Amino acid sequence: MDILLLSRIQFTLTVMFHYIYPPLSIGLGLIILIMESMYMLTRNPLYHQMTKFWVKIFGLIFAIGVATGIVMEFEFGTNWSTYSRYVGDVFGSALAAEGVFAFFLESGFLAILLFGWDKVTPLMHWVSALLVCFGAHFSAVWIVVANSWMQTPAGYHIVGEGMHARAEITDFWAMVFNPSSMQRLSHVLSAAWLTGAFLVLSISAYYLLKKQHIDFAKASMKVALTVALFACAAQLLTGRISAEGVALHQPTKLAAMEGHFAPNAVADFYLFGLVDEKNAQVTGPKIPGMVSFFIHGNFDTPVRGLGSFEKKDRPPVAITFYAYHLMLMIGILLVMMIAVGLVLLATGRLFETRWYLSVLVPSVLLPQFANQLGWFAAEVGRQPWIVYGLLRTSEGLSRAIKADVVWISLIMFTLIYLLLFVLFIFLLDHKIKLGPKGIALETQKQRA
Repeated sequence: MDILLLSRIQFTLTVMFHYIYPPLSIGLGLIILIMESMYMLTRNPLYHQMTKFWVKIFGLIFAIGVATGIVMEFEFGTNWSTYSRYVGDVFGSALAAEGVFAFFLESGFLAILLFGWDKVTPLMHWVSALLVCFGAHFSAVWIVVANSWMQTPAGYHIVGEGMHARAEITDFWAMVFNPSSMQRLSHVLSAAWLTGAFLVLSISAYYLLKKQHIDFAKASMKVALTVALFACAAQLLTGRISAEGVALHQPTKLAAMEGHFAPNAVADFYLFGLVDEKNAQVTGPKIPGMVSFFIHGNFDTPVRGLGSFEKKDRPPVAITFYAYHLMLMIGILLVMMIAVGLVLLATGRLFETRWYLSVLVPSVLLPQFANQLGWFAAEVGRQPWIVYGLLRTSEGLSRAIKADVVWISLIMFTLIYLLLFVLFIFLLDHKIKLGPKGIALETQKQRA
């Protein structure tokens, strides 16, 4: 197999496994802060119990997330050393900021959040929840900034020539606030809130179906449903804004996402369809001119399509199209689920409607699929560029690495990540079965 394809598969695998956990920690961190704030305001012991339970789940997610994320740092030097040399001044500064300003903040105060219940004041414990939540969000800021610079580079200049060329920062804040960073950040964060909310909804629904921890599950579900409603509204708004940014700065990506092949024509929106790249067409139901309307505000304005670009500069259309449209379908399904939940809550039937609770239990997977598909659409749609318009993916590969070495490491990473995932599911299942009361007893035994 081609060394470039192998290295891309390896990096994709590690990112996919790692990206299961950061959205969960960001979303759950916000929910924990809300729950502890409600305890501080009301002194209701139920909110104290809720916070203790979800903090334990958060700790597990954080630990596995750290373990799965370390590998990517090494891959930049092993498989992608040319890329690392080219963008090290830019990408490295964002990663360093994430470690110094965000990760250490989150991990440091997580210790207080997990183990400081009887050792610090309630106010100090609330502050630790606030800073853990802020640290998780701030970590996302720097990671999204680094990735967004690869999508829409700004605030830099190129020094050197040929193999010695590299990007240097000329304006740090222009790099941070590059044309796509804030649009993509808002979309990523609202997706993370939705992911955390559906984890809480899933576990709470499980308890209600089992008729266990009823008051705990009802209160947790109300908080999660509120967060999910807000997150869904933010997703719709930020998704629209992000799409407008893609249309402006990455027209090849937009054309691939929408299956728009015509060089310069009105762009239709396909509800779903089959992509035929050979014949440059998509077969499926569509809304005429809808993409033109989303971008330009009317149905008649032409949109630049893939036919206006050289073939060497076009991304893979089928993968990008399918990933993007599947993400949209899941998003619509999540909106419908939240709407049904709100109606049931308003009519007082939410906690007794077993079919809806049964649907909520596996629904925790839907935001995860949407996150992965969104990342696929964004990254595959950027191809063939690793830094859009500056450095091709094939040019960023390490020159000395061999295919057999990548094969061995790919197999090893796959096995290790599968073991970590199995461990995560086993420990999560253990904590869910213990329940909030069992978690409290376990904590007391540990302190004793």
